[in-house]
Amino acid sequence: MHQWQILHKEKTSSEKEILPIILANRKITGQKEITAFLHPDLKELTIANSGLKKEELAKAAERIKQALKNKESIVVYTDYDVDGVCGGAIVWETLYELKANVMPYIPHRSGEGYGLSKKGIDRIQKEFNPKLIITVDHGISAEEEINYAKTLGMETIILDHHLKPAKIPNVVALIHTTSLCSGGIAWFFRQFLLQKNDNLDLAAMATVADLMPLTGLNRVIVKFGLEQLNKTKRLGLNALIKESGMKKGEIGVFEIGHILAPRINAMGRLEHALDALRLICTKDESRALELSRKLSLTNRTRQEMMQQSSEHAIRLVSKETIGKLLFVVHETYNEGVIGLIAGKLVETYWRPAIVVSKGPEYSKASARSIAGLNIVELIREASDLLVNVGGHPMAAGFTVETKNLEKLRQRLTDITEAKLTEEKLVRVKKIDLELDFPQINKQLFKLIQQISPFGIGNPEPVFASRQADVINASQIGKDKKHLRLYLRQGNILLSAIGFGMGENFSKLSSDKPVDIAYTIDLNTWNGKEKLQLKLKDIKIL
Repeated sequence: MHQWQILHKEKTSSEKEILPIILANRKITGQKEITAFLHPDLKELTIANSGLKKEELAKAAERIKQALKNKESIVVYTDYDVDGVCGGAIVWETLYELKANVMPYIPHRSGEGYGLSKKGIDRIQKEFNPKLIITVDHGISAEEEINYAKTLGMETIILDHHLKPAKIPNVVALIHTTSLCSGGIAWFFRQFLLQKNDNLDLAAMATVADLMPLTGLNRVIVKFGLEQLNKTKRLGLNALIKESGMKKGEIGVFEIGHILAPRINAMGRLEHALDALRLICTKDESRALELSRKLSLTNRTRQEMMQQSSEHAIRLVSKETIGKLLFVVHETYNEGVIGLIAGKLVETYWRPAIVVSKGPEYSKASARSIAGLNIVELIREASDLLVNVGGHPMAAGFTVETKNLEKLRQRLTDITEAKLTEEKLVRVKKIDLELDFPQINKQLFKLIQQISPFGIGNPEPVFASRQADVINASQIGKDKKHLRLYLRQGNILLSAIGFGMGENFSKLSSDKPVDIAYTIDLNTWNGKEKLQLKLKDIKIL
């Protein structure tokens, strides 16, 4: 159960007022701003609007021109998540189209770790002997590694969106902004070199998967990228879409975030992400089918591993007195899923969580946070105990000598206890406004769709209704985890589904009305459309 925060406290009976209220809740108020938001334009995707420096792009272009002229070997050294894979694919394909001698390289998560490493640099020198490295989704903090590459005769161009460190590496060009993901930056890089507007499908996948705010240029990228994705001719994406049980024309933000992205990410977590990049770029139909099956099978293994390890972590936490920080350590946890386990712990207990894959000499950890606590800054306060640390305010990772684990646990627990107030530990559900059932209709649903695509920075509108009578209730799905309700308010009857809310079934009865928070969905079955409420919270009165 959440604490409800009603963003617009006054009820409205006018359907025309609902959309402006929702936009105002997202700080979109001026007529010009509203028009731009409701009607994104592909023409907005310009270098001038992107936050990227044209002179840096020009320097990169000049160096690539030199590499082409001298037939130099180039390596696109990218990351193993969706943003890195999609961004790396865009950059590799761009250079390949320019007839460059170019190869993609993705480090192995457990063997080399994130970003540039001396081990990875030695490997690409041995395999490809490049004179130019182009990093995608990393590099901005790799001063030491970039200097090492320079001693071996390799220059570097960086495409990255992570926060700039105090000292910027000495590179040929730094193509950087924090307002786009690396896939978005790669798209502008391609546009600058080739003047092409294709590959927005990959940029959109990267933007959604990397949880970028779907406002401004990111909204434009995803809006038009979804159109391209739903018409894609890429053999690999078509095979993955089919293998995943989806249909082109029906793919949105949810399908990217919950179906496509996990399959791509699974390769970097458990196997090798280069196969995910191969899938995206392949021109061979049989290879596309083979790789799409491999991604799906690997994702299934990841799901099973994550479920078992999450249940184990929850059992460990339940045996202890739960403080403000969850710190779980075990030698059986695969480092490819510890971030997912940490996320599950946050979801279950609403506490920042650190999950450690314990090794004999070194241990690797992943952290997830809650609003109001910058987890990477918190961890950096214990840098003297760490081998390395990196990340964002809501997600971070670090390596620690195993002998220092208990000392680190105590230090971070003490820091969290001091920093995190009790009110931050209360889940807050933001609700746009209250509605009565007679206001809920297909016209309202269509009105709401004008502000899609929904995601971070532009959440799907959540409404609340009070004093609804429970006419019928049932538990559905595997293990009866979900809740199906038929609710009545006045003379209007609506169906509702609450995913993961099956535990509420025993508390419901026809003589106990409920207050509900929900989004509005249009469910299509056998060609018939029917409104359905997707429950976000339920309060039994």
